[in-house]
Amino acid sequence: MYQRLINIDIYWLCGLTFVLAAASCAVVTPLVRRMAFALGVFDEPDGDRRVHSQPTPRLGGLAIFLGFMLALFAMLNVALTNNFVIHHYLGTRDLAHIIGLLFGATLMLGVGLWDDIMGMRPGRKFLSQLIVAAITVILYKFTVFGFTLPHVGYVFLGWLAIPFSIFWYLGMVNAINFLDGLDGLVTGVTLISSVTMVIVSWWHHEYLVAITMCALGGAAAGFLPFNYHPARIFMGDGGALFVGFVLASAAVMGTEKVAVGISLLVPLIVLGVPILDTARVMIARISKRAPLFDADRSHVHHQLLDVGLSQRQVVNLIYIVCGILGAIAIVLSRPGGPHVF
Repeated sequence: MYQRLINIDIYWLCGLTFVLAAASCAVVTPLVRRMAFALGVFDEPDGDRRVHSQPTPRLGGLAIFLGFMLALFAMLNVALTNNFVIHHYLGTRDLAHIIGLLFGATLMLGVGLWDDIMGMRPGRKFLSQLIVAAITVILYKFTVFGFTLPHVGYVFLGWLAIPFSIFWYLGMVNAINFLDGLDGLVTGVTLISSVTMVIVSWWHHEYLVAITMCALGGAAAGFLPFNYHPARIFMGDGGALFVGFVLASAAVMGTEKVAVGISLLVPLIVLGVPILDTARVMIARISKRAPLFDADRSHVHHQLLDVGLSQRQVVNLIYIVCGILGAIAIVLSRPGGPHVF
């Protein structure tokens, strides 16, 4: 029966991956929360940038990671023991990509957890991110070698491929990390982004990307009830950096079979709010000669709070905007649609 189920189509495999990730994360999160209490790892309110009112554990990224990994390992086991999956949906190159993804994601989670537990200076944290990104791009070949532009054709990056790919990773992980300022904000945006990328990946036969995004979206869905306002646990830097890394990797994995205009621009559109906000904040800090990675209240979610919106109103508003952007990305990338990518 199990063999027959897997043989139906990719939708079953993706659905099972999503459900397993969600259920695993929902079960593990209370345990991680207890561990955070035992270790004394809390986010203390400060009445300024940190808008929560009570000390809140911040190791939720570990729960997201465990839910994601369990679902992906289960999928990998199916792929390795089922020739139908290998022949129709995944190849040996895809399986190699999974190993690189798991290794790099674990390293990036470790950087964030170290900051959550021990604390890191912004410069050292950025250097650690750079090292993980370089390992992923150079050692595991998560590299964008070129891209296709409308009316131009394929543009080969040449020697710029490696720095471009590293920049992509650094930009994505920091955009997600900067967005993580309100209860449930990054978790919900991750769920919306994952669903969007799953649909686009199905259409373009990028099944590894679809399964990876189902695992990430499922983990976010399982974590959201604990993280939505009032949050009982935060994902912390560990979760934010991990999520950003997986989103960046999924987009790069899609560049081998699909025009990079689709694989990279879909997350850029869906995550337009945090990406544009990060760019705006960085430009402002450079113009003021302020430290680039210091935390402050200059982000869009803090500004919306300052005009009188509640946490839930701000979060729901950004959900709606990301959902609309996701719908636009789906319409533009559907087969036979008005491709702008």
